[in-house]
Amino acid sequence: MQKLNVGLIGGGFMGKAHSLAYAAMPMFYWPAPALPIRSVLAETDADLAADAAQRFGFERATDDWRTIIDDPDVQVVDIATPNHLHAEIAIAAAQAGKHIICEKPLARTVEEAKAMWEAVKDADTVNMVAFNYRRTPAVALAKKYIEEGAIGDILNFRGTYLQDWSADPDSPLSWRFQKKIAGSGALGDIGTHVLDMARYLVGEIDSVNALLSTFIKTRPVQSGGADQLGTSRGGDGPRADVDVDDEVITMLRFDNGAVGSMEATRNAYGRNNYITFEIHGTKGSIFFNYERRDELQVSFADDPKDRSGFRTVYTGPATPYGEALWPIPALGIGYGETKIIEAHDFFRAIADGSPVSPNFADGYQLALVEEAIANSAASSSWVDVPRVGA
Repeated sequence: MQKLNVGLIGGGFMGKAHSLAYAAMPMFYWPAPALPIRSVLAETDADLAADAAQRFGFERATDDWRTIIDDPDVQVVDIATPNHLHAEIAIAAAQAGKHIICEKPLARTVEEAKAMWEAVKDADTVNMVAFNYRRTPAVALAKKYIEEGAIGDILNFRGTYLQDWSADPDSPLSWRFQKKIAGSGALGDIGTHVLDMARYLVGEIDSVNALLSTFIKTRPVQSGGADQLGTSRGGDGPRADVDVDDEVITMLRFDNGAVGSMEATRNAYGRNNYITFEIHGTKGSIFFNYERRDELQVSFADDPKDRSGFRTVYTGPATPYGEALWPIPALGIGYGETKIIEAHDFFRAIADGSPVSPNFADGYQLALVEEAIANSAASSSWVDVPRVGA
Protein backbone atom coordinates (compact mmCIF):
# COMPACT_ATOMS: atom_id res chain seq x y z
CA MET A 1 0.00 0.00 0.00
CA GLN A 2 1.35 3.38 -1.02
CA LYS A 3 2.36 5.77 1.75
CA LEU A 4 2.08 9.50 1.16
CA ASN A 5 3.76 12.04 3.40
CA VAL A 6 1.56 15.00 4.29
CA GLY A 7 2.78 18.48 5.11
CA LEU A 8 0.05 20.37 6.95
CA ILE A 9 0.23 24.17 7.00
CA GLY A 10 -1.95 25.52 9.81
CA GLY A 11 -2.49 24.05 13.24
CA GLY A 12 -5.85 25.54 14.19
CA PHE A 13 -9.44 24.30 13.98
CA MET A 14 -9.18 23.07 10.40
CA GLY A 15 -5.75 21.57 11.00
CA LYS A 16 -7.32 19.48 13.75
CA ALA A 17 -10.15 18.34 11.47
CA HIS A 18 -7.76 17.32 8.69
CA SER A 19 -5.40 15.55 11.08
CA LEU A 20 -8.27 13.53 12.52
CA ALA A 21 -9.26 12.51 8.99
CA TYR A 22 -5.73 11.34 8.14
CA ALA A 23 -5.53 9.24 11.29
CA ALA A 24 -9.01 7.71 10.97
CA MET A 25 -9.45 7.29 7.22
CA PRO A 26 -7.71 3.86 7.03
CA MET A 27 -9.80 2.69 10.00
CA PHE A 28 -12.97 3.31 7.98
CA TYR A 29 -11.70 2.58 4.48
CA TRP A 30 -9.66 -0.61 4.44
CA PRO A 31 -7.73 -1.37 2.45
CA ALA A 32 -7.12 2.34 2.17
CA PRO A 33 -6.35 3.85 -1.25
CA ALA A 34 -3.14 5.14 0.34
CA LEU A 35 -1.82 5.67 3.84
CA PRO A 36 -1.50 9.34 4.86
CA ILE A 37 1.64 9.79 6.93
CA ARG A 38 1.45 12.86 9.15
CA SER A 39 4.95 14.02 8.38
CA VAL A 40 5.43 17.71 9.13
CA LEU A 41 3.27 20.57 10.43
CA ALA A 42 3.95 24.28 9.93
CA GLU A 43 2.74 27.12 12.13
CA THR A 44 3.65 30.77 12.54
CA ASP A 45 6.21 30.21 15.29
CA ALA A 46 8.24 27.30 16.61
CA ASP A 47 6.31 26.84 19.87
CA LEU A 48 2.91 26.80 18.17
CA ALA A 49 4.23 24.38 15.54
CA ALA A 50 5.74 22.00 18.10
CA ASP A 51 2.60 22.01 20.22
CA ALA A 52 0.28 21.38 17.25
CA ALA A 53 2.54 18.68 15.81
CA GLN A 54 2.51 16.78 19.09
CA ARG A 55 -1.24 17.23 19.54
CA PHE A 56 -2.15 16.17 16.00
CA GLY A 57 0.37 13.33 15.69
CA PHE A 58 2.87 14.79 13.23
CA GLU A 59 6.46 13.61 13.19
CA ARG A 60 8.05 17.03 12.80
CA ALA A 61 7.30 20.72 13.18
CA THR A 62 8.48 23.87 11.45
CA ASP A 63 7.82 27.60 11.69
CA ASP A 64 8.38 28.12 7.94
CA TRP A 65 5.88 26.61 5.52
CA ARG A 66 8.44 26.87 2.72
CA THR A 67 10.40 24.01 4.26
CA ILE A 68 7.42 21.77 3.47
CA ILE A 69 7.41 22.92 -0.14
CA ASP A 70 11.15 22.30 -0.43
CA ASP A 71 11.05 18.87 1.22
CA PRO A 72 11.33 16.18 -1.48
CA ASP A 73 9.86 13.58 0.88
CA VAL A 74 6.54 15.45 1.19
CA GLN A 75 4.09 14.47 -1.55
CA VAL A 76 0.94 16.19 -0.24
CA VAL A 77 0.53 19.80 0.89
CA ASP A 78 -2.52 20.56 3.03
CA ILE A 79 -3.40 24.27 3.27
CA ALA A 80 -5.43 25.00 6.41
CA THR A 81 -4.49 28.65 6.87
CA PRO A 82 -6.43 31.91 6.74
CA ASN A 83 -7.47 32.79 3.21
CA HIS A 84 -4.79 35.38 2.40
CA LEU A 85 -2.09 32.69 2.40
CA HIS A 86 -3.82 30.19 0.13
CA ALA A 87 -2.61 31.47 -3.22
CA GLU A 88 1.08 31.87 -2.42
CA ILE A 89 1.31 28.46 -0.78
CA ALA A 90 -0.72 26.60 -3.40
CA ILE A 91 1.18 28.06 -6.34
CA ALA A 92 4.52 27.22 -4.71
CA ALA A 93 3.31 23.69 -3.94
CA ALA A 94 2.11 23.16 -7.50
CA GLN A 95 5.39 24.39 -8.92
CA ALA A 96 7.15 21.87 -6.66
CA GLY A 97 4.98 19.05 -8.04
CA LYS A 98 2.97 18.43 -4.86
CA HIS A 99 -0.60 17.24 -4.60
CA ILE A 100 -2.70 19.88 -2.84
CA ILE A 101 -5.80 20.02 -0.68
CA CYS A 102 -6.83 23.56 0.24
CA GLU A 103 -9.50 24.78 2.62
CA LYS A 104 -12.35 26.88 1.29
CA PRO A 105 -12.81 29.41 -0.07
CA LEU A 106 -10.03 28.73 -2.56
CA ALA A 107 -8.96 32.38 -2.69
CA ARG A 108 -9.89 35.93 -1.77
CA THR A 109 -10.32 37.11 -5.35
CA VAL A 110 -10.98 35.81 -8.84
CA GLU A 111 -7.42 36.75 -9.81
CA GLU A 112 -5.92 34.62 -7.03
CA ALA A 113 -8.22 31.70 -7.83
CA LYS A 114 -7.32 31.84 -11.52
CA ALA A 115 -3.59 31.84 -10.75
CA MET A 116 -4.01 28.83 -8.44
CA TRP A 117 -6.03 26.94 -11.05
CA GLU A 118 -3.47 27.66 -13.75
CA ALA A 119 -0.63 26.52 -11.48
CA VAL A 120 -2.17 23.11 -10.75
CA LYS A 121 -3.23 22.70 -14.37
CA ASP A 122 0.35 23.28 -15.52
CA ALA A 123 1.72 20.97 -12.83
CA ASP A 124 -0.86 18.22 -13.51
CA THR A 125 -1.09 17.36 -9.82
CA VAL A 126 -4.18 16.25 -7.90
CA ASN A 127 -5.96 19.17 -6.26
CA MET A 128 -9.05 19.52 -4.12
CA VAL A 129 -10.96 22.31 -2.38
CA ALA A 130 -12.22 21.10 1.01
CA PHE A 131 -15.98 21.55 0.70
CA ASN A 132 -16.69 18.66 3.03
CA TYR A 133 -20.41 19.36 3.56
CA ARG A 134 -21.22 17.98 0.10
CA ARG A 135 -19.79 14.67 1.35
CA THR A 136 -22.40 14.33 4.07
CA PRO A 137 -24.10 11.01 3.19
CA ALA A 138 -27.58 12.60 3.11
CA VAL A 139 -26.36 15.21 0.61
CA ALA A 140 -24.84 12.47 -1.55
CA LEU A 141 -28.15 10.60 -1.30
CA ALA A 142 -29.96 13.70 -2.56
CA LYS A 143 -27.54 13.76 -5.49
CA LYS A 144 -28.32 10.09 -6.19
CA TYR A 145 -32.08 10.74 -6.22
CA ILE A 146 -31.63 13.70 -8.56
CA GLU A 147 -29.42 11.77 -10.98
CA GLU A 148 -31.89 8.85 -10.99
CA GLY A 149 -34.67 11.26 -11.94
CA ALA A 150 -36.63 10.54 -8.77
CA ILE A 151 -37.75 14.18 -8.43
CA GLY A 152 -37.86 14.87 -12.16
CA ASP A 153 -36.56 18.10 -13.67
CA ILE A 154 -35.40 20.56 -11.04
CA LEU A 155 -37.50 23.70 -10.79
CA ASN A 156 -36.24 25.46 -7.67
CA PHE A 157 -33.33 25.43 -5.18
CA ARG A 158 -33.47 27.26 -1.86
CA GLY A 159 -30.40 27.15 0.37
CA THR A 160 -29.34 28.74 3.65
CA TYR A 161 -26.34 28.81 5.94
CA LEU A 162 -27.24 30.56 9.19
CA GLN A 163 -25.00 30.90 12.27
CA ASP A 164 -25.03 33.13 15.34
CA TRP A 165 -21.43 33.13 16.54
CA SER A 166 -20.85 36.71 15.43
CA ALA A 167 -24.27 38.16 16.28
CA ASP A 168 -22.92 39.75 19.47
CA PRO A 169 -21.32 43.12 18.57
CA ASP A 170 -18.68 42.48 21.23
CA SER A 171 -17.41 39.26 19.66
CA PRO A 172 -13.81 39.90 18.60
CA LEU A 173 -12.51 41.16 15.28
CA SER A 174 -11.02 37.89 14.03
CA TRP A 175 -9.40 37.66 10.61
CA ARG A 176 -12.81 36.59 9.24
CA PHE A 177 -13.97 40.23 9.56
CA GLN A 178 -10.99 41.68 7.69
CA LYS A 179 -11.23 41.90 3.90
CA LYS A 180 -7.46 41.91 3.38
CA ILE A 181 -7.25 38.47 5.01
CA ALA A 182 -10.64 36.85 4.38
CA GLY A 183 -11.59 38.44 1.05
CA SER A 184 -15.25 38.64 2.06
CA GLY A 185 -17.47 37.93 5.05
CA ALA A 186 -20.48 35.64 5.19
CA LEU A 187 -20.39 35.29 1.41
CA GLY A 188 -17.00 33.60 1.16
CA ASP A 189 -16.90 32.06 4.61
CA ILE A 190 -20.22 30.19 4.69
CA GLY A 191 -22.32 31.22 1.69
CA THR A 192 -19.76 29.54 -0.53
CA HIS A 193 -20.73 26.18 1.01
CA VAL A 194 -24.33 26.65 -0.13
CA LEU A 195 -23.20 27.75 -3.58
CA ASP A 196 -21.01 24.65 -3.81
CA MET A 197 -23.98 22.43 -2.98
CA ALA A 198 -26.15 24.32 -5.48
CA ARG A 199 -23.63 23.60 -8.24
CA TYR A 200 -23.20 19.99 -7.06
CA LEU A 201 -26.93 19.23 -6.95
CA VAL A 202 -28.51 21.52 -9.55
CA GLY A 203 -25.82 22.69 -11.98
CA GLU A 204 -23.96 25.80 -13.06
CA ILE A 205 -25.23 29.17 -11.91
CA ASP A 206 -25.94 31.44 -14.85
CA SER A 207 -26.76 34.78 -13.19
CA VAL A 208 -27.35 36.34 -9.77
CA ASN A 209 -29.17 39.27 -8.18
CA ALA A 210 -27.91 39.98 -4.67
CA LEU A 211 -27.88 42.10 -1.53
CA LEU A 212 -24.92 42.35 0.86
CA SER A 213 -25.29 43.87 4.33
CA THR A 214 -22.92 44.75 7.16
CA PHE A 215 -24.78 45.14 10.45
CA ILE A 216 -21.94 45.55 12.95
CA LYS A 217 -19.54 48.24 11.77
CA THR A 218 -16.82 47.84 14.44
CA ARG A 219 -15.65 45.05 16.73
CA PRO A 220 -13.18 44.78 19.63
CA VAL A 221 -9.64 44.10 18.50
CA GLN A 222 -8.83 40.46 19.17
CA SER A 223 -5.97 39.57 21.48
CA GLY A 224 -3.87 36.73 20.12
CA GLY A 225 -3.92 35.23 16.67
CA ALA A 226 -6.24 32.26 17.20
CA ASP A 227 -9.58 32.35 15.41
CA GLN A 228 -12.01 32.41 18.34
CA LEU A 229 -15.29 32.15 16.37
CA GLY A 230 -17.29 34.09 18.96
CA THR A 231 -16.23 31.98 21.94
CA SER A 232 -14.86 35.03 23.77
CA ARG A 233 -15.79 38.68 24.14
CA GLY A 234 -13.66 41.66 23.34
CA GLY A 235 -14.38 43.64 26.50
CA ASP A 236 -13.80 47.37 26.73
CA GLY A 237 -10.64 47.56 24.62
CA PRO A 238 -10.15 49.39 21.34
CA ARG A 239 -12.41 48.63 18.41
CA ALA A 240 -11.62 48.48 14.71
CA ASP A 241 -13.67 48.62 11.52
CA VAL A 242 -15.38 45.63 9.95
CA ASP A 243 -15.04 45.82 6.16
CA VAL A 244 -16.79 42.62 5.08
CA ASP A 245 -20.42 41.55 4.76
CA ASP A 246 -22.43 40.12 7.65
CA GLU A 247 -25.18 38.78 5.40
CA VAL A 248 -25.72 37.86 1.77
CA ILE A 249 -29.02 37.17 0.05
CA THR A 250 -29.09 36.34 -3.63
CA MET A 251 -31.50 35.06 -6.23
CA LEU A 252 -30.08 32.49 -8.61
CA ARG A 253 -30.71 31.48 -12.19
CA PHE A 254 -29.23 28.17 -13.33
CA ASP A 255 -28.14 27.13 -16.82
CA ASN A 256 -30.77 24.38 -16.91
CA GLY A 257 -33.63 26.81 -16.34
CA ALA A 258 -34.05 26.23 -12.61
CA VAL A 259 -34.30 29.23 -10.29
CA GLY A 260 -33.36 29.60 -6.65
CA SER A 261 -32.05 31.60 -3.75
CA MET A 262 -29.25 31.55 -1.20
CA GLU A 263 -29.00 33.29 2.17
CA ALA A 264 -26.02 33.24 4.52
CA THR A 265 -25.40 35.12 7.74
CA ARG A 266 -23.41 34.74 10.94
CA ASN A 267 -25.82 37.05 12.82
CA ALA A 268 -28.85 34.77 13.26
CA TYR A 269 -29.44 34.26 16.99
CA GLY A 270 -30.56 30.70 17.68
CA ARG A 271 -29.00 29.21 14.56
CA ASN A 272 -25.81 27.27 15.18
CA ASN A 273 -24.76 25.53 11.96
CA TYR A 274 -28.00 25.72 10.04
CA ILE A 275 -27.14 24.58 6.52
CA THR A 276 -30.26 23.70 4.59
CA PHE A 277 -31.47 23.16 1.07
CA GLU A 278 -34.88 22.40 -0.36
CA ILE A 279 -35.13 21.32 -3.97
CA HIS A 280 -38.42 21.07 -5.86
CA GLY A 281 -38.75 19.07 -9.05
CA THR A 282 -41.49 18.04 -11.42
CA LYS A 283 -41.83 14.67 -9.64
CA GLY A 284 -41.00 15.47 -6.03
CA SER A 285 -39.02 17.43 -3.46
CA ILE A 286 -35.99 17.00 -1.19
CA PHE A 287 -35.15 18.82 2.04
CA PHE A 288 -31.92 18.65 4.07
CA ASN A 289 -30.88 20.27 7.35
CA TYR A 290 -27.26 19.73 8.40
CA GLU A 291 -28.15 20.01 12.08
CA ARG A 292 -30.05 16.73 11.49
CA ARG A 293 -27.46 15.33 9.13
CA ASP A 294 -28.45 11.65 9.36
CA GLU A 295 -31.80 12.55 7.77
CA LEU A 296 -33.04 13.41 4.30
CA GLN A 297 -36.64 14.54 3.89
CA VAL A 298 -38.27 13.37 0.66
CA SER A 299 -41.67 13.71 -0.97
CA PHE A 300 -42.55 12.12 -4.30
CA ALA A 301 -45.46 13.10 -6.54
CA ASP A 302 -46.55 9.49 -7.07
CA ASP A 303 -46.90 8.76 -3.35
CA PRO A 304 -50.46 7.61 -2.50
CA LYS A 305 -52.64 10.54 -1.50
CA ASP A 306 -53.13 9.16 1.99
CA ARG A 307 -49.35 9.03 2.42
CA SER A 308 -48.34 12.26 0.68
CA GLY A 309 -45.98 14.73 2.35
CA PHE A 310 -42.39 14.68 3.48
CA ARG A 311 -41.01 11.54 5.07
CA THR A 312 -37.61 10.84 6.58
CA VAL A 313 -34.93 8.61 5.10
CA TYR A 314 -32.12 7.83 7.56
CA THR A 315 -28.68 7.38 6.08
CA GLY A 316 -26.75 4.22 6.84
CA PRO A 317 -25.00 1.26 5.20
CA ALA A 318 -27.32 1.21 2.17
CA THR A 319 -26.86 4.89 1.28
CA PRO A 320 -23.84 6.68 -0.28
CA TYR A 321 -20.62 6.39 1.74
CA GLY A 322 -22.49 4.28 4.30
CA GLU A 323 -20.67 1.02 3.71
CA ALA A 324 -17.48 2.48 5.21
CA LEU A 325 -19.01 4.18 8.22
CA TRP A 326 -21.35 2.64 10.81
CA PRO A 327 -23.41 -0.59 10.53
CA ILE A 328 -26.77 0.81 11.66
CA PRO A 329 -28.78 3.61 10.01
CA ALA A 330 -29.04 6.81 12.07
CA LEU A 331 -26.24 5.69 14.40
CA GLY A 332 -24.73 9.13 13.91
CA ILE A 333 -22.65 11.07 11.39
CA GLY A 334 -20.54 14.02 12.49
CA TYR A 335 -18.30 16.69 11.05
CA GLY A 336 -15.33 14.36 11.44
CA GLU A 337 -16.87 11.70 9.21
CA THR A 338 -17.32 14.19 6.37
CA LYS A 339 -13.62 14.99 6.59
CA ILE A 340 -12.75 11.28 6.64
CA ILE A 341 -14.77 10.76 3.45
CA GLU A 342 -13.08 13.81 1.92
CA ALA A 343 -9.62 12.45 2.76
CA HIS A 344 -10.52 9.08 1.24
CA ASP A 345 -11.69 10.62 -2.03
CA PHE A 346 -8.60 12.83 -2.21
CA PHE A 347 -6.11 10.00 -1.62
CA ARG A 348 -8.00 7.68 -3.96
CA ALA A 349 -7.58 10.28 -6.70
CA ILE A 350 -3.85 10.39 -6.03
CA ALA A 351 -3.54 6.61 -5.94
CA ASP A 352 -5.58 5.60 -8.97
CA GLY A 353 -6.35 8.76 -10.92
CA SER A 354 -10.04 8.89 -9.94
CA PRO A 355 -11.80 12.18 -10.69
CA VAL A 356 -11.82 14.50 -7.70
CA SER A 357 -14.33 17.23 -7.05
CA PRO A 358 -14.51 20.00 -6.11
CA ASN A 359 -11.08 20.80 -7.50
CA PHE A 360 -9.34 24.11 -8.12
CA ALA A 361 -11.33 24.66 -11.32
CA ASP A 362 -14.50 24.41 -9.21
CA GLY A 363 -12.99 26.76 -6.65
CA TYR A 364 -12.21 29.24 -9.41
CA GLN A 365 -15.77 28.95 -10.75
CA LEU A 366 -17.14 29.65 -7.27
CA ALA A 367 -14.90 32.70 -7.03
CA LEU A 368 -16.50 33.93 -10.26
CA VAL A 369 -19.95 33.38 -8.74
CA GLU A 370 -18.96 35.27 -5.57
CA GLU A 371 -17.56 38.16 -7.62
CA ALA A 372 -20.80 38.30 -9.61
CA ILE A 373 -22.78 38.42 -6.35
CA ALA A 374 -20.65 41.30 -5.07
CA ASN A 375 -21.02 43.14 -8.37
CA SER A 376 -24.77 42.56 -8.35
CA ALA A 377 -25.10 43.95 -4.84
CA ALA A 378 -23.13 47.04 -5.88
CA SER A 379 -25.16 47.61 -9.04
CA SER A 380 -28.61 46.46 -7.80
CA SER A 381 -29.07 44.42 -10.96
CA TRP A 382 -28.79 40.92 -12.37
CA VAL A 383 -25.19 39.98 -13.21
CA ASP A 384 -24.14 37.11 -15.45
CA VAL A 385 -21.58 34.62 -14.12
CA PRO A 386 -18.58 34.00 -16.42
CA ARG A 387 -17.33 30.44 -16.98
CA VAL A 388 -13.91 29.02 -16.25
CA GLY A 389 -12.08 28.59 -19.53
CA ALA A 390 -14.69 30.53 -21.51
